[in-house]
Amino acid sequence: MKKFAILSAVAVAALANPALAAPGDSDTELGAATAEVVAPITLTHTTGATLDFGTFTTGDNGGTVVVTRAGNGSATGDVTLVQGSVEASDQFTVAGDPGRRFSITTGAGQVSNGAATPVTMDFTTDARANETLDTAGDAAFSVGGTLTVIGGEPAGVYTGSYSVTVTYN
Repeated sequence: MKKFAILSAVAVAALANPALAAPGDSDTELGAATAEVVAPITLTHTTGATLDFGTFTTGDNGGTVVVTRAGNGSATGDVTLVQGSVEASDQFTVAGDPGRRFSITTGAGQVSNGAATPVTMDFTTDARANETLDTAGDAAFSVGGTLTVIGGEPAGVYTGSYSVTVTYN
């Protein structure tokens, strides 16, 4: 009787365990897959736009010229904006996938007077960190900045550039 009870328990356990099922038992099911391709993001610099720090005197001790993203200019330290100076923020447009968010990264730059031995001034830039494309897939943004003036830079026109990168979030 004891042997019969043990054999019965082994038989029940074997039938209840699918790992011990007969060879060749299998099942197949299809999985689902999806993919979404978005429109490429493109950045365009607005024709004629420039981050313009205006016209100013440097003084002996220097200072800064600040241009906001709205294009308003101000000077600090020994730097003075001259009457009639026109400051401006830089302008860009973006096209891409409607309603999608993107980040904006701007780099620092330098302006130079282009002389044989150039004199330079460094600047930092200021742009919103993130924007959203509208329902047509368009957006626009401005870049302001802060120009550092050491003091005593020679008169002349100074030009330069900086980098701007947009990336989908």
